[in-house]
Amino acid sequence: MNLEVNGFNALNIVLVTFVTSLLLVPIIKKIANHINALDIPNERKVHKEPIPRVGGLAIFLAFLLGYILYGKVSTQMLSVLIGGFIIILTGIVDDIKPVPARYKFICQTIAAIIVVVYGKLYFSNITLLGLNLVFPTWINMILSTIFIVAIINAINLIDGLDGLSSGISSIYFLTIAILGFALNKLGGLDIILSLIMLGSTLGFLVHNFPPAKIFMGDTGSMFLGFMIAVIALLGYKVATITSLIIPILILFIPIFDTIVAIIRRTLKHESIGKPDKEHLHHQLLRMTSSPTKTILIIYFINSIFSAISVLFVLGDNKQAMALYVIIMIFFIFLLLKTNILFEHKKKGKK
Repeated sequence: MNLEVNGFNALNIVLVTFVTSLLLVPIIKKIANHINALDIPNERKVHKEPIPRVGGLAIFLAFLLGYILYGKVSTQMLSVLIGGFIIILTGIVDDIKPVPARYKFICQTIAAIIVVVYGKLYFSNITLLGLNLVFPTWINMILSTIFIVAIINAINLIDGLDGLSSGISSIYFLTIAILGFALNKLGGLDIILSLIMLGSTLGFLVHNFPPAKIFMGDTGSMFLGFMIAVIALLGYKVATITSLIIPILILFIPIFDTIVAIIRRTLKHESIGKPDKEHLHHQLLRMTSSPTKTILIIYFINSIFSAISVLFVLGDNKQAMALYVIIMIFFIFLLLKTNILFEHKKKGKK
């Protein structure tokens, strides 16, 4: 198989960004301690001692080096860099001193608009479950902005357990890269960015896997969500992603968890932005009593959805959708057995 992307070996791209991120994390950890960017334990946290955050800065810096070495200059890429800087700066400020959710939302929206309007990166049409939806350009731009902000917050919300966001994001980047090679769509910006982000995220994951020595913070989770959304939109331009169902499948767990969190908080008459300890990973952690087992279970489930997405693009769509329905039934069963949506009364108690 040809492993060259834009004249560079794909393995080299991943290796260079991996090593860069791996070596940067200890430096970022010292900086976090110096500026007091620490995640302090409370009743909602899983960890017991203060942990340095802003680890996502190592991912971003490794990404920048990867782009300098392997990327090409374009207006589209410039919009991604500007949007990424806004996301990173917002995350760093929030990791040092928490920023109100509405201000983070405004910054996320500005970053998304820059990519959509200046970079002209938006859906030209939306294909979902066999339906091809064609809208005027201005509606596509609004939908694309909403899509970017939604994915940013989905990844941000699920970042509640060591190695969770970084692991799920790595699976996403790997899946997009595999699709690019399988479809021979190696000239697209989505593939080169996926490889750069894969190495950068895996290098951080070495330090973030349970027990984590550093957290990515909002700096990392928002940037990962931003890049995931950008790569999905880029995939539409070069037909690597042929349907909206593909990113939904690959990101099923964070999307599922976000939707359920919104429903749960609405039913409790709470703000949808209010943090809680009822996310899917919290529920699984109560069952397994092991962060490592919980993470591996989620990785496994997410890998199944990624495999289905590859089958959807390369194989039989009907077969892929049948598998998708089976997995969905499993998740509904899981939802009903846990307190993720409704609190179940314990036996012997009224």
